[in-house]
Amino acid sequence: MESDKKLIILVDDNPANLQTGKNVLSERYRVATAPSAEKLFSLLENNYPAMILLDVDMPGKDGYETIKILKSKPDTKNIPVIFVTAKTEEEDELKGLSLGAIDYITKPFQPALLLKRVELYLLVEIQRKKLSVQTAELQYFNDNLQHLVEEKTQNVVELQNALLKTIAEMVEFRDDITGGHIERTQRGVKTLVDEIHRSNLYREETRGWDTALLLQSCLLHDVGKISISDSILKKPGKLDEAEYEEMKKHTVFGEQIIEKIEAMTKESDFLHYAKIFAVSHHEKWNGTGYPRKLKGKEIPLLGRIMAIADVYDAFTSVRPYKPAYPHEDAVHIITEGSGTQFDPVLVDVFNRVAGEFIT
Repeated sequence: MESDKKLIILVDDNPANLQTGKNVLSERYRVATAPSAEKLFSLLENNYPAMILLDVDMPGKDGYETIKILKSKPDTKNIPVIFVTAKTEEEDELKGLSLGAIDYITKPFQPALLLKRVELYLLVEIQRKKLSVQTAELQYFNDNLQHLVEEKTQNVVELQNALLKTIAEMVEFRDDITGGHIERTQRGVKTLVDEIHRSNLYREETRGWDTALLLQSCLLHDVGKISISDSILKKPGKLDEAEYEEMKKHTVFGEQIIEKIEAMTKESDFLHYAKIFAVSHHEKWNGTGYPRKLKGKEIPLLGRIMAIADVYDAFTSVRPYKPAYPHEDAVHIITEGSGTQFDPVLVDVFNRVAGEFIT
C-alpha cells in the first residue's frame, strides 16, 4: 500500500531536479517535494519523513542554514539528511558532514546510485533504532533473569553485526573494482590473529580483545571510500599523483564516519576496533605511511595486522592497472618489507601461516 511506504522529502529550488528525483524515488517511497527551506518547514509541521534530500544552493535559507535549524530542534534533529548538490569541492562536503549530514551526493546524480544510497542509509537507520531499543530493554532486566539477559545480549550482537555488514556493503557497492576485498582481508586478519594468540605474542596488546567482534569490525577498514568521488574510485587505470593524494584521505574519512555513527548510538564500544582499522591500516613501520606518519609501535597493532592482510590481497588480486601476482611473489614482497613497511614480528607470523592466505 502507498501509505506503508516511507516518506522522503526532496528539497531543491530547481523544478526539473525535483521532478527527476521524484521519478527515481517514487517507485519505492512516498516523495514530497519542496522548492525552498520555508516550504520544507511547512511540510514538517504535519509530516515526519524517513529522510530529507537537501540542496545546498537555494534562495532564502541555503542548505547549510537549513540543516542547522533541523539539527537544533528536538522534533527534527534525528531525521537523516543527505545533501544533493552540484558543489564538488572537498571543503563543501566536509562542511556538510560536520553540520550533521550523513552523506553528500553530487548532481547530476546517477538514479541507481541515489536509490541505493537512500536504501542503504534507511537500513542503517533501522538497525540503529533497533539497537537502541534492544539496549534500553537490556538495562531494564534484572541480573537474576539471566536467561532473558543472555537472549537480549545475543540480539544486540546480531544487530551490531548487521549494522557493520550493512555499512561494509555500502563500500563494496561504491568500489566494485575491488569486489571481494573486504571478505578476503577479513580472512587474512583472522589467520594472523589466530597465530599471534597461538604464539603468545603481543600479550599485553591483545589482552581483552573480543576476537569475534574484532573480525566483524575489520569489515569497515575501507569505509572512508564512500566519501571518495566516483571519478577516482572507479577509474579504470592507475591513479595520478593528485588522485592518489585524494584517495589517501579515505583513512581519515573512515575515522570521521565511524565517529559520527558512534555519536548516534549509546552502544559505541563495538565500533572501537573499526575506527582503529580504518585510520591506521596504511601506516608503515618506518613512519612513511599515512595519514599520520606513525612509526613502529606508535601504530596500533590492529593497523599493523591489517596492513599485511590488505597488501597481500592487493598484490594477489586483479586491478585495472595490473594482473594478479602469484602467491609466492606477494609473500616475497611482504617479507622484503619487514622492518620498513611492516612490523618484523608480524612478518615472521605471516610467513608461518602464509599458506593459509591462498584462496
